[in-house]
Amino acid sequence: MLSRACESLKHRNSSYHEENQYLNLLDDILSTNSEFVGRNGKTLSIYGSAMRFSLENNSIPLITTKKVAWKTCLRELLWFIKGSTNNKLLKEQNVHIWDANGSREFLDSRGLQNNNEDDLGPIYGFQWRHFNADYVSCDTDYSNKGIDQLKEVINTLKDPLLRNSRRMIISAWNPSQLNSMALPPCHIMMQFNVTNNNKLSCSMYQRSNDEACGTCFNIASYSFLTHLLAIHCGLEPYEFIYYKGNCHIYQEHISNIKIQLQRQPYEFPSLHILNKRENIEDYNIDDFKVSNYKYHSPLEYKMVA
Repeated sequence: MLSRACESLKHRNSSYHEENQYLNLLDDILSTNSEFVGRNGKTLSIYGSAMRFSLENNSIPLITTKKVAWKTCLRELLWFIKGSTNNKLLKEQNVHIWDANGSREFLDSRGLQNNNEDDLGPIYGFQWRHFNADYVSCDTDYSNKGIDQLKEVINTLKDPLLRNSRRMIISAWNPSQLNSMALPPCHIMMQFNVTNNNKLSCSMYQRSNDEACGTCFNIASYSFLTHLLAIHCGLEPYEFIYYKGNCHIYQEHISNIKIQLQRQPYEFPSLHILNKRENIEDYNIDDFKVSNYKYHSPLEYKMVA
């Protein structure tokens, strides 16, 4: 008996496109029709999926069957890289991904009454740059506190004698601090690998996936990160590999997903990083140029908090 993945490849085998991995997954979830009631509503879900995206020749896998707000995605990534947990800094850039989770009501529901509104606790960027440091507030100076996982990976990648290491791992999942976070991380671990001493790949594991809203952002974000680390460390971007646990579609997203599944993907755009900064936290949105991004008309998917 063929696996779901093999069966679904039949649907789109006329012209292979890496985006079809995502579209096939959406189709699999709808076809399996396995209903699950979770923390924030009814979903259709399956467990376990994997995708691979080439980053060679400046390719950046921005999903084309709907518009991806890649600048919003990139601004969030740069915020992570700085280790910030202050949602006000995203709001100032017109990025509202975290607004619901940073609200007074939501923080109180998590038992975080001592957090000011928009103080998200020790989430992604904090763990990347200050893993397990004692968290006080989003305005505290954490310089030289905790483990700077990102810095350790960069130092390893820059050293030709070390970059073949199998230990270049960054974890956002810190069990001792989960209850202090506005939201426990969904994308929880990444590992970097260098092939032929110069080709950089990243694999990422995500425990929980909102397939309509989150997955497209996550593909873009970790592909941007891999391109950035490759350029920053004198390597070539090679591949992003995406491993997924609970893959789900919320009931309110189904109608638009059916529209999206009728669309044929366009060629992925290209990415050029225009400047090489001395420090990884010094990059800004103007250092990134995305060219030839062709996409279908936008689809509205409301994020479920």
